[in-house]
Amino acid sequence: MTFSFGLNWQLFLQNCNDERIRIARSSLIEFLGIENLRGKSFLDIGCGSGLFSYGAFQLGAERIVSIDIDPFSVQCCQHMHEKAHHPSHWQISQGSVLDKPFISQFKDFDIIYSWGVLHHTGRMWEAIQNAAELVKPGGVFYIAIYNKVEGPIGSEFWLRIKKIYNFGPKFLRPVLEFLYTAALVSREIVMRRNPVKYVKNYQQDRGMSLDTDVKDWLGGYPYEFATSQEIIDFMKKHFPAYVLTNTKTCASIGNNWFLFKRP
Repeated sequence: MTFSFGLNWQLFLQNCNDERIRIARSSLIEFLGIENLRGKSFLDIGCGSGLFSYGAFQLGAERIVSIDIDPFSVQCCQHMHEKAHHPSHWQISQGSVLDKPFISQFKDFDIIYSWGVLHHTGRMWEAIQNAAELVKPGGVFYIAIYNKVEGPIGSEFWLRIKKIYNFGPKFLRPVLEFLYTAALVSREIVMRRNPVKYVKNYQQDRGMSLDTDVKDWLGGYPYEFATSQEIIDFMKKHFPAYVLTNTKTCASIGNNWFLFKRP
């Protein structure tokens, strides 16, 4: 682990209200195509803030396991566990999806959920394979992976920027943060939108302040990516029985969403 997302998630939870929780809960059931999680087991790989594990709890999941390699993310999830009054059917552990002995103990779950996580492990394809192996027959594999974009400011460009941010001289960090923030604000001006309103409403819309989110994006390394077809082809090769039942693709460097069902 190079960048601690958990430190930013702690800031996120300071402003996490009921509406933010409702949105997370709704996004789960909408993409899964079900009304609730009653009778389901839910494994949250890279639980981050714990928000979606908490959403699974509210949706009635029978068993919940939340794991993350980042100790600060584990603390965030423990905070949400406390908010739920310490339910005994919700377990939180610190560990890596790349650690086969550790991850193998969480086999046969109805829902394996890992949104925007596996591309930060440093060994994305191995992480995807390890996670997909945990789905029980009839269960689903719900992941989101950064899209691969070609071009001068595509995925490879951002990979170089993230390396500079994490491994370059420390004085460059505020410079990169300023330049990226300026680019975001300039985009609003070009699109003829109010940049002051954009900055003012950012935390309400995203759940994090603009400053926190900028650091989260620039610092997010390891950083890997793949086209949606590359993910689909990988799953066909290693898990030929799995069926793609839902997808949401992104034209930019954002996340492509996938829902695979194991027959």
